Amino acid sequence: MVKKVLVSQPKPSSEKSPYYEIAEKYGVQIEFRPFIKVEGLSAKEFRQSKISISDFTAIIFTARTAIDHFFRLCEELRVSIPDTMKYFCTTESIALYLQKYITYRKRKIFHGSTGKLDGLQASITKHHKEKFLYVVSDVHKEDSNLLDTMNIDYTKAVMYRTVSNDFGPDEPFDYDMLLFFSPSGIDSLLKNFPEFKQNDIKIGCFGRTTADAVKKAGLRLDMEVPSVKAPSMTAALDMFLNEESKNNPE
Repeated sequence: MVKKVLVSQPKPSSEKSPYYEIAEKYGVQIEFRPFIKVEGLSAKEFRQSKISISDFTAIIFTARTAIDHFFRLCEELRVSIPDTMKYFCTTESIALYLQKYITYRKRKIFHGSTGKLDGLQASITKHHKEKFLYVVSDVHKEDSNLLDTMNIDYTKAVMYRTVSNDFGPDEPFDYDMLLFFSPSGIDSLLKNFPEFKQNDIKIGCFGRTTADAVKKAGLRLDMEVPSVKAPSMTAALDMFLNEESKNNPE
């Protein structure tokens, strides 16, 4: 029986999260503990890339994290960003996040609606003569083929990376079910526990690439999301625990 679930994500900011309802509904303990964390490159590390931020006239952002680390590095490197800089963001919410660092209404900011680079194609085409800086992480999924086919002058700049959020020696690992959201989480599990034996521990994951990582690691996948019946992790967990309670009535 599943009594303790580890969700490999940060704790929800809202107390109305479906996870809390599920915990109460089935009498299970749900803990939130990311297996991975993001850390920024130091100014010294970034200098090794030989990229000069001042050489660029436009920046592409695909995540809020990218914005945070871009402006952090600019500050550490004492780079002054001109008011003429153009910003291209893959979503409106990412674009609005720029308000944390710049006077939004006085800048040239463009955003897409698809969450991917293709949503920015029209805007980038219109400004194709700009020199673009494309801020990414060390394991970015973003495909830059579109920029290549458009003959855009761009440079990828790695400004942050995903690392394992290691467990402490005294930190208990007594979970009946583990929920993962990225292949990096599986890598971190095996890094923290190289002798990990799954046995009766249930594993659920979100996304095909994460599912492939579970199988590649030689682990058993007990729950894959999304599915037709369960589009979200919480919906899938609810269904899984409901089925388990039927099969194991107390």
